[in-house]
Amino acid sequence: MMNKVVASLRKEYSRLEKEIGKVGKALDALGHAGGKKLRKTGRTLSKDARRRIAEAQKLRWAKVRKAAAKLAKT
Repeated sequence: MMNKVVASLRKEYSRLEKEIGKVGKALDALGHAGGKKLRKTGRTLSKDARRRIAEAQKLRWAKVRKAAAKLAKT
C-alpha cells in the first residue's frame, strides 16, 4: 500500500517538473519577444547620497571593530 503511494507521488513529482520546465521555456520565449531583453530600471544615487551611505557604513564598521577589540583584550 505504502509503495503505491510513494510511486504515485514520484510520478506526480516528475510530471510537475516537466510542466515547470515548459513554463520556464515559455517565459524565456516571452521575455525575448521582439529581440529585446526585459531589464530592470535602476535607481541612480547622487554623489552626495553615495558619500553619506559610505560614511554611515564606515561608522558601523568602526563600531564592530571597536567591539571586537574589546573582546580581544578581555
